[in-house]
Amino acid sequence: MTSTPSGTGTPPPTAQGGQAKAEKPTLSGTRIKQRKGVVKSQAKFEPEAFRDAVYKYFDGVSATDDWDGYAAALDKAGNTLDYRKYSDQLFEILIAGNLLAPGGSPLDDAPSSPFSVFAAKSGSPADVKPIITTLDKVIRRYKFLQKPLDEHSIKYLLQYIGRFDAGQRERLATATAFLIQMSLVSASCLLVLQKDNLTKDEVALNFIINVFKAYLAEGSIDTLSTSLRKGRVTDVLPFFPQTKRSQANIVTSTFSSAGLTGVANFYAKLAARDAREAVIRRLHELRENLDVVQEPVDGAAEESNPRVDEIVDYLNESGLPAEERIATAWEGLMKDQDPNFVKHVTPVFAAIVKGPRNELALINAAQTHVSALGDQASMKTFPGFLKLWYNEDVVSDSAIIFWHTKGHKTTQGYQAVLQVAAPLVKYLQEQEEEDD
Repeated sequence: MTSTPSGTGTPPPTAQGGQAKAEKPTLSGTRIKQRKGVVKSQAKFEPEAFRDAVYKYFDGVSATDDWDGYAAALDKAGNTLDYRKYSDQLFEILIAGNLLAPGGSPLDDAPSSPFSVFAAKSGSPADVKPIITTLDKVIRRYKFLQKPLDEHSIKYLLQYIGRFDAGQRERLATATAFLIQMSLVSASCLLVLQKDNLTKDEVALNFIINVFKAYLAEGSIDTLSTSLRKGRVTDVLPFFPQTKRSQANIVTSTFSSAGLTGVANFYAKLAARDAREAVIRRLHELRENLDVVQEPVDGAAEESNPRVDEIVDYLNESGLPAEERIATAWEGLMKDQDPNFVKHVTPVFAAIVKGPRNELALINAAQTHVSALGDQASMKTFPGFLKLWYNEDVVSDSAIIFWHTKGHKTTQGYQAVLQVAAPLVKYLQEQEEEDD
C-alpha cells in the first residue's frame, strides 16, 4: 500500500508547463493620486479661511460700485475655491457681509465684506438691485449655486431678521424682492417668517410689506400674485401678531394703509375664494341628506323638505354677498347632480332669491353650469329650470326676458343656451303683450 506525502513535503501548485506561477509586483511605497473632487470633499471644513480667501479676490476691485469688477472677482474665485462646499457661507458673505455665528449674529473676528447687500448705501431698489444683478451673473456662471440659495441659504438668513437692525432688514427685504422677481428663489422662503418670535412685534409683517413694496417698484401686481401663489404664500394672516389675526378686515386695512392696494385686493380675493370653497364643501355634505326622487325637471315641486331649512340657515349665515351666495349655492347643490335634482333644491332658492338682481344671478348660475357641460342633452334641461322657477315664483317673466335679451353671461356655448330658451322667452313676451 502506497502512502500519500503530507506536511511540508507537499509540492506547490504549478502552472502550465510545470513552472511555478510568478508573484505579481506590489505597489508598496507608491503614491496613488486621488481625484480632485475626492480631495476637496475630504478637506477640512474651514469657513473662516474660505471667507478670507474670498476677501483677497475683492482686493483687486478698485471701487465699491465696480459691479463688473466684483462679478469678475467672484467668477475667478470660483475656479479655485470650493463654492459647492461653502455655498451657505458664500451667500452669508455676499448678503450679510460676514459669516453668521449660530443664532444669526455676524462674526466680529474680521471686517465686513466690501461687497454685500448689507453694504448697500440704503435699502432702496436703486442701491440694492446692482448687487443682486451681480449675484445673478455669478449664479448664471455657477448654476449649482441657485439650489442651495433657494432651498436653505436665503431661509437661514431670513429666520434671523430679528437679529439685524432696521436698515439691514430693509436692505434684505429689497434683496429678497429682487431674488424672487429674478426667479433665483421661490416666494416660499417668506414662510420661515411665520414664527412667533418674528410675528409678535410685527417684525415679519413689516418685512413682507417692504418686500412687496420693493417688488412692485419695478414689477406688476400680476407677476407678484403669481409668485405668491406658486410659493403658497396665500394665507397672510400668520405673518400678523397673534393678537391681531381675529380683527375684522385687518389684512385689507394693513396693506391699504401701506400703499399696497393691489396686495390688499389680491388677499381679499383669496379670502373670498377660500370662504366660497368652504361653503361649497359644506353644501356637498348637506345635499346628501336630501331625499332625492327622480322626476321630470318641469314637474311640480314637492313639498318643502324640513332639511332644506338647515341649508337656508347655513347660506344666510355664510357671510357671502347675496348674488355670490346664490351662485355658490347652485354650485354646491347642483354640481355633479342629475338635472332633475333641481326640483328638490328649488325651495332653497325660493328662500334666498330676493329681487330682480338675485333672480338674474340664479339664471346665470344655471346658464354657466349647462354651458360648461356642453352637451346637447344638458342644454335641453335649461328651459325646464326656467319653467320650474317661474311656476314656483322663484323668478319672474321679466327677469327671464331681461336675461335673454342682455343680462346673460357670454360664456362659452352661451348662444346655444339662448337658442334652447328662445321658445319659452317668446311665449313669455307674448303673454306680457296680452296682459298689456
